[in-house]
Amino acid sequence: MREQELANQERLESQILKITEFVTANDLATMMGVEVNKVISTCMSIGMMVSINQRLDAETINIVAEEFGFKTEYVSAEVVSAIEQVEDKEEDLVSRPPIVTVMGHVDHGKTSLLDYIRNANVIAGEAGGITQHIGAYNVKLDDGRRITFLDTPGHEAFTAMRARGAQVTDIAIIIVAADDNVMPQTVEAINHAAAAGVPIVFAINKIDKPTANPDKIKESLAAMNYLVEDWGGKYQSQDISAKKGMGVEDLLEKVLLEAEMLELKANPKAKARGSIIESALDKGRGYVSTVLVENGTLKVGDIVVAGQYYGRVKAMFNERNGKIKEAGPAAPALILGFNGAPQAGDTFNVFDTEQEARELANKREQLQREQGFRTSTRVTLEEIGRRIAIGNFQQLNIVVKADVDGSVEALSDSLIRLSTEQIQVNVIHKGVGQISESDVTLAAASDAIIVGFNVRPSLAARKDAEKEGVDIRLYSIIYDAIEEVKSAMEGMLSPEIKEVITATVEVRETFHISKVGTVAGGAVKEGKIKRGNKVRLIRDGIVIYTGELASLKRMKDDVKEVATGYECGLSITNYNDIKVGDIIESFEEVEVKQTL
Repeated sequence: MREQELANQERLESQILKITEFVTANDLATMMGVEVNKVISTCMSIGMMVSINQRLDAETINIVAEEFGFKTEYVSAEVVSAIEQVEDKEEDLVSRPPIVTVMGHVDHGKTSLLDYIRNANVIAGEAGGITQHIGAYNVKLDDGRRITFLDTPGHEAFTAMRARGAQVTDIAIIIVAADDNVMPQTVEAINHAAAAGVPIVFAINKIDKPTANPDKIKESLAAMNYLVEDWGGKYQSQDISAKKGMGVEDLLEKVLLEAEMLELKANPKAKARGSIIESALDKGRGYVSTVLVENGTLKVGDIVVAGQYYGRVKAMFNERNGKIKEAGPAAPALILGFNGAPQAGDTFNVFDTEQEARELANKREQLQREQGFRTSTRVTLEEIGRRIAIGNFQQLNIVVKADVDGSVEALSDSLIRLSTEQIQVNVIHKGVGQISESDVTLAAASDAIIVGFNVRPSLAARKDAEKEGVDIRLYSIIYDAIEEVKSAMEGMLSPEIKEVITATVEVRETFHISKVGTVAGGAVKEGKIKRGNKVRLIRDGIVIYTGELASLKRMKDDVKEVATGYECGLSITNYNDIKVGDIIESFEEVEVKQTL
């Protein structure tokens, strides 16, 4: 009886997921032992578009866990409550600039629009003209009003980053090229903005092109239930040319009109609170984080905590690398001083003492480590059974390093998505900064390859990699990294054997020769029979025997091949029962490379 009680208790405990506030969709799936696709489809059924590496909030985690019969227990409650939220007094609130995210498909002109607005050239710094980082820019208009812009990448790999972009923003500009269509990434961007409850302004770009057709775009949007104002709907839309600056002023007017309706206010006297937009490891300056202040004023010397990292703000810069002393509400800033690289999307808070900050950061780090243990996959019996059933199951382990956190997330996300039934892609470690010796040691121990994005290995790491035979691949464009890993996976698949029929021979005469056996005389009806071919003997449409050619002759001479229309003599190895009227089919076995 006691044993049964213990067993029941154990079963109930196994149904409780102990989690920190944020876990990714992938981690949640691992903890529940279900496929990540099922978790994503559950999120979609409640109107949330999520990607594999996107962290979920507590409410979503509860709904998804309940769907699969699990209960949730948050081990981070005391950590969350450690940050006290002070209510702002009405008289302290002042209006703040809107935070605007520019979203849309790759190459539809997001960066060109920002370039025109900022009178600067961002494109020059991007590989292949593709934005691969999130940038935050504060723009002052001619009439003195300010707008903060977030530039989020358009490539599909950056879903996680774009999702975060939509969560810190007040208004979303969805840019669509008038000479193209509403692309899947554009639809995804609209969904992210709608899910975050953010007002949308459509910018129809490239209207100066002869092939531009803005009405076609408006029609596509109408089909998705997004009726623009020109067509009697409620969504603001503006035809623009980002390169020539046509209609950009009107677009900004419409954005500011939306902002006025939102009545955005903040308290500049409060302790600063905001989001981490990006973080990177700079060789000369240490960890550098781009932050966006949402409330309060961040000053040099403040003690900040973001995720499991903390530090004192040593220096602050604006987006043009000019030194600043403080950043008010809705202002982006580059800060130095964190003891690590916080994740893009983390919230930062200012604390009074360093001790408080250190304690909270340490608690969070401990929770993170616990979470890591819980979400590490152990191979279950079912999984071993599945792998045996599939046969040649393979695993590709990858260590991902990149220059900034957003790219690490995006690249890991895309590589995990490449997993198939036969090959599983595991990202065993991901981090910001150059490729170090410990990365190479980890890769060597787990037979992994190292993928570096905009980073290089240290000299010692390069030497270690050569000695250990660890493959380090370096990239500056995300498409290339994904394509090459996919090609590597295709190389891991064992080739399929495919049969190709080379000839059909009709037997017209048979001869019995001692010491040789039965020799058939026949005519090649189609194709070309070759000496190295395998053959099948077919009688009345039924395969009687499959074997190899023993000899192939033309007249009395041995030949390598006989073509259509010619007669030949042939014998089959260890088989003599050949009769007149039989059909002999020759075939080759060709290896065909499998593709994903």
